[in-house]
Amino acid sequence: MAIEFAASWGTTLGVEWELQLVDAQTKHLRQEARQVLAALPALSEQGRFPRLRHEIMESTVEVVTDVCHTVGEAVADLAASIDALREVTRPRGIELACTGTHPISDWRDAVLSPVQRYIDLVEQVQWPARRIQTFGVHVHVGVTDRDKVIPIVNALAAYLPHFLALTASSPYWKGHDTGLASARAMVFGQLPTAGPPHLLADWDEFSEYMATLLRAGAIRSIKEVWWDVRPHPDFGTVEIRMFDGVPTLREVGMAAALCQCLVTLFDQQLDRGYTLPRPAAWVVRDNKWRATRYGLDAIVITDDRGNTTPLRDDLYELIRELEPVADRLGCAEHLKVAGEVLDQGAPYERQRAIRAEGGTLEDLVGAAVIELAEDRFVGPREVGHDGG
Repeated sequence: MAIEFAASWGTTLGVEWELQLVDAQTKHLRQEARQVLAALPALSEQGRFPRLRHEIMESTVEVVTDVCHTVGEAVADLAASIDALREVTRPRGIELACTGTHPISDWRDAVLSPVQRYIDLVEQVQWPARRIQTFGVHVHVGVTDRDKVIPIVNALAAYLPHFLALTASSPYWKGHDTGLASARAMVFGQLPTAGPPHLLADWDEFSEYMATLLRAGAIRSIKEVWWDVRPHPDFGTVEIRMFDGVPTLREVGMAAALCQCLVTLFDQQLDRGYTLPRPAAWVVRDNKWRATRYGLDAIVITDDRGNTTPLRDDLYELIRELEPVADRLGCAEHLKVAGEVLDQGAPYERQRAIRAEGGTLEDLVGAAVIELAEDRFVGPREVGHDGG
């Protein structure tokens, strides 16, 4: 089985942002994506790649960019779609928010979207799929040559804890503090083809592995392989799926900048004849768990001999390393937001700070609504303890 890869001309970008539909009064999720999307046919129905789409549950509207060349272009694309979306949601008493899980809504109350592939997924997988009332950010970055894809996927696997810790936003699940920075990583990771990417040798091995899964009946399409970082042959990209849902557009821009800078760096290193690092699979798995549990306070493994370093320190070093690349790509200001997150708190830390000041779970949702609407971080004393 030969899988064709539609190579991109450069490290282009595409971003997918899964937004919650939140009742303005109760702060619970509203299962009304079908009605919202029906009111915006120009954005949700036209063309091959509509800007607004269903996700697996009706509590979600996914906002999708066109192919973009810069992070700034992607951010502006998302902002325009969200403005149009709000014109429909606010008159209905619905606000928009994004965190990896909703702190108080119960997945058992979720309504499945009317998309056949999601209906088929739930029928096949059952309970693990029914629980996926989760929200994330996915970033596609173009790759210029098929033979670069697998080395880049392998190299990106070392950064799963970095991606997750900066954006972890789901400590609460069904009204309880899970003790994790990202409950979403655990919930979504229970799908049979989810989790860290398989570290393969090259594109031919990837093609053969996909063919094996198809022959075995493990998948019906390679689109059902939901790795944390995966090749997307039709788009000519690698897709980074490790990010939790984040509350602000600024943090989405940060995630896109981080991805575009890393892929650009790796692409250039391959052009210069370098061999990209390929971390040990056990290191990748363990580091993802550490970021899932401890977020930015994780101590991550740096090599297959078991040496470690604080993830915060590693992130500061990574930001500095990527600054020259970001300058060339025009996304330096977006990348700097990572430093603000390290200094002011990742979303899970901001949520717990509100709780520590006596805030309710409804206050957490109210803060997420404000963060998205005003594109800024909300401090623990800014949210009234009356549900927002």
